[in-house]
Amino acid sequence: MNEIEFLGTGTSTGIPVIGCDCDVCKSKDSRDKRLRASAIVRISGKNILIDCGPDFREQMLRAKSSELDMVLLTHSHYDHVGGIDDLRPYCYPDHFPIYAQQNVLDDLVARVPYCFSKNPYPGVPQFILNVADAEHPIKLDGLSIEALPIWHHKLLINGYKIGDQLAYITDANRIENEVIDKLKHIDILVINALRKDVHISHMTLNSCLSVVEQVKPRRTYIIHMSHDMGLHEEVSKELPYGVQFAYDGLVVKF
Repeated sequence: MNEIEFLGTGTSTGIPVIGCDCDVCKSKDSRDKRLRASAIVRISGKNILIDCGPDFREQMLRAKSSELDMVLLTHSHYDHVGGIDDLRPYCYPDHFPIYAQQNVLDDLVARVPYCFSKNPYPGVPQFILNVADAEHPIKLDGLSIEALPIWHHKLLINGYKIGDQLAYITDANRIENEVIDKLKHIDILVINALRKDVHISHMTLNSCLSVVEQVKPRRTYIIHMSHDMGLHEEVSKELPYGVQFAYDGLVVKF
């Protein structure tokens, strides 16, 4: 049985937001406590991390299992790559593989140059960098992973379709029709919705649900919510059948 574990389901600020006293940030419901967005997909004997934000260490200490084989990065914004240095336990005895667009890989080299120096000091995390984009699908022991071009305002980022069963999309505000066609009738769709009001670079709840209506997945899990979305318990009642808000620690089998 395959599964996805949601390590974090919040946006760049997380929830609670520092200094905020809104109802969501003060909520006692554990589902309203959201670390930065990340997940582990366990499929075909592989443990695949999607994004590695600044909460990565905390997330892995509480995860169902800490085993990882690789990481897929969607883009290089800090809330999605800020935990890269904390991957060091996975870098020995072999270097840990990272898959991302070339511009993201270049950005990592600039952010943590000590990881890529010719003469690294002992203990530094070391990585194998692999390009993943529309022209470079990933093939791993019979498992196919396709990078999906997604628009995050004017930035082209990666969503991922893993096998024929699951797709993970975060930080999108626009998805082209050719990508919609690739997602149609997928088993599990993970997709972002920041809040109900319009945002320049993220989908709203309504625009997210519009994509869901076009794709018609069997199950949909919404991620990357801000505190402006509202309380998990209350807003969940507004969602259509087959759609739910993911929450930190949720494990879904497929």
